[in-house]
This record gives sequence, C-alpha cells and structure tokens, in this order.
Amino acid sequence: MNEQTLQLMTWLIPGMPLLAFFVIALVGYRNRTLSWVIAWIAIISSLVMSWTVALNVLMRGLHALEEHPVQVSSMIDWIPLGDFFKGQWFRIGVVVDPLDAIMLLMVSTATTMIFIYSVGYHNWGHGLGTHKGEPQHDMTEEPLLARFFGYMCLFGGSMLLLVVADNLLLLFVGWELMGFCSYSLVGFWYARQYPDPADMPIPRIPPRNAAVKAFMTTRIADVVMLLGIVFMWATFGTLNFSEAFTVEGFEHAIEMVGFAGLGAMTLMLFTGTVGKSAQWPLHVWLPDAMEGPTPVSAIIHAAAMVSAGIFMLLRIFPLIAVSLEGAPWVGLIIAGIGAFTAIMAATIAVAQYDVKAVLAYSTISQLGFMVAAIGLGAYVAAAFHLITHAFFKALLILASGLVIHGMEHGAIHAHDHHHDPQDMRFMGGLRHKMPITFWTFLIGGMALSGFPFITAGFWSKDEIFADAWYQWSHDQKILGLVVFITLAVAALLTAFYTMRQISLTFLGKPRTELAEHASESSRFMTIPLMILAFFAVVVGWFGIPENFLGTDGIFTNFFHHYVGAQYFHLMEELHGLHLVGHTFETLPWSWVPLITSLVVALGGLALGWWVYARRPLRAGETDPMVKTLGTSTFGFLNNKWGWDGFYTRYFINPTTWFSERVAYEFIDKGIIDGILHFVARTTYAVAAYFKLFEEKVISGGVDWIKDQFLSIAKEFRYLQTGKVQEYALISVFIATALAVVILLINSGWLANIF
Repeated sequence: MNEQTLQLMTWLIPGMPLLAFFVIALVGYRNRTLSWVIAWIAIISSLVMSWTVALNVLMRGLHALEEHPVQVSSMIDWIPLGDFFKGQWFRIGVVVDPLDAIMLLMVSTATTMIFIYSVGYHNWGHGLGTHKGEPQHDMTEEPLLARFFGYMCLFGGSMLLLVVADNLLLLFVGWELMGFCSYSLVGFWYARQYPDPADMPIPRIPPRNAAVKAFMTTRIADVVMLLGIVFMWATFGTLNFSEAFTVEGFEHAIEMVGFAGLGAMTLMLFTGTVGKSAQWPLHVWLPDAMEGPTPVSAIIHAAAMVSAGIFMLLRIFPLIAVSLEGAPWVGLIIAGIGAFTAIMAATIAVAQYDVKAVLAYSTISQLGFMVAAIGLGAYVAAAFHLITHAFFKALLILASGLVIHGMEHGAIHAHDHHHDPQDMRFMGGLRHKMPITFWTFLIGGMALSGFPFITAGFWSKDEIFADAWYQWSHDQKILGLVVFITLAVAALLTAFYTMRQISLTFLGKPRTELAEHASESSRFMTIPLMILAFFAVVVGWFGIPENFLGTDGIFTNFFHHYVGAQYFHLMEELHGLHLVGHTFETLPWSWVPLITSLVVALGGLALGWWVYARRPLRAGETDPMVKTLGTSTFGFLNNKWGWDGFYTRYFINPTTWFSERVAYEFIDKGIIDGILHFVARTTYAVAAYFKLFEEKVISGGVDWIKDQFLSIAKEFRYLQTGKVQEYALISVFIATALAVVILLINSGWLANIF
C-alpha cells in the first residue's frame, strides 16, 4: 500500500468516530437504531484502518527494525507563529510508529468489542423506556441511546486522536476531550438517586456526583500537566516528539535548564498521568466512576482514559530516561508512587463486596505496576503490560456487567428489589446459571492473577519483575529491590482477591432469589467476551523472553524488538553521551523473577481457593476475611483506607467553608458587594444633587428667562391693536429716530463723543 493512502487512513482513524459523533448529534437522535448503526460503522471502519496501517508498519519494519524506526507520518501547517518567528508555523499531524501501532491494535479492537456489547447492554429491540437518566431495570430500551453512542464515539475518537498525535499539544486535545466524555458518560444516569449511605450495605454516591468528582480530580492534574507542556515548549522550542527528542534537542535543553529542570518538567507531565491513570493521591475518582454504564467503565478502564496516562509516559520516555540519569530523584518519585499505589489498591480490593469496585481497584493497582516500571526505566515492560491489561480488564468489566444484568433479571423474576445486584454477598452459584460469563470471567481473572505460562498477564508481569530484579542484582539500586518486593506482594494479593471474587460470584449455591433466577444475556454481550478472552491469552505469547529458561534463540520477544526499536538508536546515542544509563538490551536470565511470578500467582490463587472456594460462602455467613483480619482492619480496608473521608475532611470541607464564608460572604458580599453598594449609594447621592441643581439652577434659570420674554412679549402685544393710525404713528416714530441717528452720524457728532 502506497504512503499517501496510509497517511490518509491514519487521519481517518480518529476522524471516523469524531465525525460519527456529529452525525448522531444532528440526525441520529431521531432514530435510536440509526444511532448505534452509525456508531458501529464508524468504529468498525477505524478498526479496519487501524489494523491495516499498523500491520503495514509492522511488515515494513520486520526486516529493518534494528536499522531504523519505521513509521507513517503526515503533518500540516496549523497556526502561524508571527513575524517574530519569521513566518514559522506551528505544525500538527499524525504518526504511526511501533508504539502507536500496537496501541492502535489494542484500542480499536477493545473499543469495537465494547460498542458491540453496548447494543445488548441497553436492551436493543425491546420497548422504549420512560425513565430518562435512570437505568432501565424493566428490560426496556434506554431512551437516551443516541446520546450514549454519540458520547461513546467522541470518547473512542479522542483516544485514537491521542494515540496518533505527533506532538504533545494535539495529544493534550484528545486528553481533554476524554475528560469531557468521562464526565458526560459517568453521569449518564444523572437522575439516579441513592438512600442515605448509612442505610446501604455498600455506600455509593449518585452518578452526577461521581461525574463531578472525576472531572474535578483529573482537572487538578491537567493544570499541572499544561504547565509542563508550556515548560517543554519554552525549553525545546517545539512540542513535536520527533524534533524535541533528539540528541541535539536534549543537549540544548540541558544547556538551558539543566537536569533539574528536565526532572521538574518530567514530574509536571507525570502529574497528568497521576490524575488520568488514577495513581495515589488522585486515585479516588476511578472507583466512583463505576456509577456509569458498564460499557463506559470498560472503555475508561481498558481502551481509553486510564491507558492514556501510561501511553503519554511511554511517548515522552526519552525525556524520562534522561531525567532518571541526571536527576535520580525523578525515578524515586515515579517508581515510589507506582509501587505504593499498586499495593495500596490491592489491599483495598481484598475487602470490597461490589463486583465492579474490586475490578476498579485492581485497575488502579495494575496501573501502579506500569508506573513503577516506567520509574525504573523499563519502557518495554510497561508497554507490554499496558496492552495485556487492556484486553483482560475489558473482558472482566464487561463480564461483570453480564453478572449484574443476570442478577437484575433475577430480581425482576423474583420481585426482589431490596438486594443490591452488584453485591457479591448476594450472588453465588452463577457458574451454572451463566456458563459463558463464568468461563470468560475465569480466563480474565487468571490473566489478571498472572496464571503461569498460559495467560498474557503472567508474561507482562514477569517482564516487570525481571526489570526490577535487574536493577537490584546488576546495578545494586535499592529502589529496584524495594519495587520488586512491593510489586510481588501486590501480585500475591491480586491473585488472592481474584479467586475471592470468582468464588463469591460463581461458586457454591445461590445465596438469594436474585442469583437463583439469574440468566445469561444475549449474544451481543457474550460474543465480545469470547473474543477478548482469546486476546487475554495469546497476546502474552508475543513477549516471551528470548532467553526464557536459559535457552537462546528459541523464542522471539516481539515486544522487545518491535516496540523497543522505536527509541533503540536514540537510546544508544544518549547512552554514548552518558545521558541515559541503559539501552533496551536483552536482560540476562535469572530464575528469581520467574520463581517469584510462579509463587505469587499460584500462591495467591491457592490461598484464595482455601479461604473461599474450598467451602463456598453460605447465605448469611460472615466473610472469612473479617474473622482473619479482625473487624477494625477489615473495616479500614473496606473503607478504602479512609481516603475519601480524609479528602472530605481536610480538603473538601475546608474548601467549602472557605468558599461560603470567605469567598462568598466576606469577599463577594462584604467587599465586592460592599464596594458596589457604596459606589451605588454615592452615585445616587451625587445624582440627587445634580437633579436639585438641574431643577433649581438650570431649569429655574431657563424658566425665568422664559417668563421675562413672555412679559416683554406681553407688553409688545399691547401695541398690536389692529388700528392703522397707530401703526402709522409708530412707523413715523421709528423713521424719525432713524433720521436723527443718520443726521448725527453725518454731522460727526457721534464721532466726537466716542
């Protein structure tokens, strides 16, 4: 395929879903079926073009990856920069390089599966629902279906735009569009209300509050990220990745701001990832974002949104690598936040009962794995885990939606609307009620746990363990050992809570009438799960280490050679200048990471089976973890370490108090309104004085002059008698007076006087 065609297709990859958003907004709302048909056409078109472009880049580069990076690129002039820059233009464009290629394959595939799933999720083909802004629990069709698919098209198009963007500013445009979409879709059921949290087994906030929480939390990080973008522009003179991330570009930047400045720039950009990818301390929005429809949760947790934060770090990895070498504290901060987030979220997931909340905290934890890897400089490992996680997490979240659907159908059949259909304590025995959901969920859960050799999650986690161990064993960096141990414990907990979730949801006997009457959903929802289950297994085989089990050349690590080739030569050159510590060399074989992966995965699953699956939980029985950990410890974990309460007490409440008492009452009402009222009263007083002056002086003077003229006119009126004799007498008098004056003038008498 020629270059021009590939360039056009690259522009159309995000263009088709974005165009579909406007088409649905203009005409699709009139016909709900038409809206999802338009959405399907757009996303499937993007899928075909994404695979076409990505595979062309792959096939063109297979034989030349080590020599030079292969890419498809197209740029246009966008904004003139003015006379100061002598006619230069700010240029934007699209690019597909090895990193973009694998991201396009993942994003387009996962998003397409989510779109197909969405049609069944919203009960297409049934009667139209009547409760706008609320879930349709009566098996009726979503009345705002067109709005849903319109926003989903905008969401998918924004993520695809972010992936193919050739510069940081265009990436930020897609970044912010996704923020808007997350707000709109998390709050999609805006009319949904919940009782008092004290009366709920699982406290929740309404979707509209969750949407505001997600939007505001991520905006805090985005402001700092925007400052980092400005800093990068001022330092490098460009935001284009290919222009900035060169040897000359880094030498110029180091000369301008030094390694400390580059480190500060890196952390400012990293702050955007902390918000977008829900890392501590800005992680609190993601669990509440589960209040949106399940397809929204899937696209946020897998195909877009949180993946965007990690992708941005991978895109600016040369900057991170230079910062890690010149300012080691950058790596300490990034890896520290990632590792802490991973283990913190894993401990919280152990004590959750909401089937979607467990997956939400597992997402936060797995993203922590990726951030920690990037903080160690493990570029390929982070990219590998990003791709594998997207597939099995999309699978798990969509499967959880099927579980909730099945429970809701059981609630309708049993006329039981008192039990929460998302509470795993009310489930059980769904393995026989929903077999497809069970087996696909099991595959996704095993991938999340890192089940050895078969699942994708095992290979990507093992890659991260290997890089962390290498940092300690080869470079003697204590950070590598700390990250290795922390992530190993987090992985153990991951396997444990995954088996706990599977056991509580699917094993044993039904614990409520909801579970007893649960049923499998339509093919629209089950087929995407089967496809995602396939990818959750086979994707990991493309990253098997070349020296696995000490062999040499038996396996080909596709991710290492293909994705790593993007920055291979740049890292070599920077390493030669002592600007980076390592290149993307193949790590020496070590049994320690492999044994660790096996122990934590199998050990966690075995422990979970022993506690929950060996004797499944019965109706009304206390959770064994409550007995094991104690009520206070389990309550602490169930309460999410108290982070929501902490932020409410020390940030939200003081901000609210400051807004009401200081900003509103003192500044707005007291100072601003006081000044405005003083000015108004002063103006009124001055106006009253001028009014009096106008009435007494101006208007009074004019009236007096008027009266005098009227008086004179009245006197002259007496001369108007209408008698010819009197008029003749007056005329003679006037003529005589004029004659006397003329005579005096001619005689010179007046001249003598004056």
